[in-house]
Amino acid sequence: MKKRSIIGLMLIVIVLLSSGCAASPDTPVDPSNGIWDKFFVYPLSMALDFFGDLFLNNYGLSIILVTILVRFLVLPLMITQIKSTKAMQQLQPEIKAIRDKYKDNSQKIQEETMKLFQKHNVNPLSGCLPLLIQMPILIAFYHAIMRNPHIADSSFLWLQLGEKDPFYILPVLAAVTTYLQTKMMSAGTSTTPQAAQQQKLMTIMMPAMILFFSIQFASALALYWVVGNIFTIVQTKMVKGIK
Repeated sequence: MKKRSIIGLMLIVIVLLSSGCAASPDTPVDPSNGIWDKFFVYPLSMALDFFGDLFLNNYGLSIILVTILVRFLVLPLMITQIKSTKAMQQLQPEIKAIRDKYKDNSQKIQEETMKLFQKHNVNPLSGCLPLLIQMPILIAFYHAIMRNPHIADSSFLWLQLGEKDPFYILPVLAAVTTYLQTKMMSAGTSTTPQAAQQQKLMTIMMPAMILFFSIQFASALALYWVVGNIFTIVQTKMVKGIK
């Protein structure tokens, strides 16, 4: 399956989850509402309330801590993704040699490239799995934030967590950190000029989408994005530094 098909699949999953699990911000989080609330939204909402109480109703700190805990939860998958990216970078000279050798035979290029991946136990699509797993968590986190009345009434720094950032500071930070994260994760993984072009497009589109959503939604969600992105950037730096 081509990378563009995987990206298309991810978008379909996002749309299905967003539409199938939609609930009004006024709808209380209730585990008896179904699988979505019981296994996704409710545990995150309870975690937010637990740490919110622990930090004396500071839900900004609660969101930061829960975000870090969620990132640690998916850390093994992210490490696999980063190591796969690093392996792809190391294979770039051999991939280029294959393209040069069989430049008039695209099928042969694909066959030899796949043999190279199998030889070195590298999966070029391994980066898609962590994204697919994180999307339901992100959407559930959005529901946990928007449907938690305590967060809507809480403030943190200059923010009213249930409302948009009036100064657009968090949306800009979310977009910038998304750009840095996407750039780091995709660096050196292109196997063809077409794939390189797709990666370049994603590097531009992802921050733009995050900026748009961060401006539209509650600042609590933008706070989640910024903290999560910073965590991933630091984590990527550390893992790529491991020989």
